[in-house]
Amino acid sequence: MRSSRRHPLLVPALLSALVILAARPALADGDGDGADLDISAQVARLYADASVATGQYEAGRHDADAQRGRAERAERLLVRERKEIAVLHEDLGRIVRAQYRQGGGLPYTAQILFAKDPDGLMRGQHAVRRADLAVAGAVKKSRRAEVRLAANEAKARSEWQVLEKRTGELAAVKRTIEAKLDEARSALQSRADASVAAGSCRGAVRLDQPPAAFTSPWVAPVETYELSAGFGSGGEHWAHRHTGQDFAVPIGTPVRAAGAGRVVKVSCGGAFGIAVVIEHPDGYYTQYAHLASVAVDQGQRVSTGEWIGQSGTSGNSTGPHLHFEVRVTPESGSAIDPVPWLAEHGVVV
Repeated sequence: MRSSRRHPLLVPALLSALVILAARPALADGDGDGADLDISAQVARLYADASVATGQYEAGRHDADAQRGRAERAERLLVRERKEIAVLHEDLGRIVRAQYRQGGGLPYTAQILFAKDPDGLMRGQHAVRRADLAVAGAVKKSRRAEVRLAANEAKARSEWQVLEKRTGELAAVKRTIEAKLDEARSALQSRADASVAAGSCRGAVRLDQPPAAFTSPWVAPVETYELSAGFGSGGEHWAHRHTGQDFAVPIGTPVRAAGAGRVVKVSCGGAFGIAVVIEHPDGYYTQYAHLASVAVDQGQRVSTGEWIGQSGTSGNSTGPHLHFEVRVTPESGSAIDPVPWLAEHGVVV
């Protein structure tokens, strides 16, 4: 069974986000630490841009929803007005038929001409005025309704056109952001795979840390995720039982220290690929594996929520995810179930 903790994912922004992304430097094609730093930093910046873009996109989506609501209200108004016009036409037809019946088949003007006495003449004149007023009123009302209908039809078309334009702009920005992220992730993972194959890390990639300060001493190792393979589950990709909790996230997702501590190990080889182990003051250790890059050095002290690397799919990995372990020693083989351990420390995943 899959469970998840979702925050707004990397969704599109409005056109202003395009300007931000277009201003970013192109991916470096060469090998070496400089290219590695550029790519890692670019992925981190793209994630930050996309996070800002999320708010802009949500505002744009709400505007589009409001626009859709206005367009739908205009459509409902048109339906009502068409029905009203049909009723007015029916009323006009009834008035004309009533005039014909009351006139005995003769127009009212003919009845006046053939009146035999003054009273009959007066009655005919009154009938003509009433008939004229009734017909004129019905025609006038019908014409006003038709003019109003035409104006509202034009307004409804305009509302839908604005909505279609906004939707198209949002879709275009989404495609642009996703394409740039895919390009950067691919380059980042390629260099991670090369490091694992060589069994040598390229060195820490310093990332601009998020401004948020955590009030809790413990946090989940990634902010946006879906839980995949859990502790103790079976599978052909590990020798015995699964020794941690997997967090399914895209390549390049910032990975953060679950709690304050000291980095005791940074490795780049074997089944875990690029991995970081942190020792915490309570004597437990946390491991973060299958990374695409690391942002810390061995021996460095880290604070809760500090970015220590970027997720990937290095080593023995079935796809992009973070493999997270809690251990009683810094070495593999001493792992415990991290989900209840996190819960005991106030973190529900």
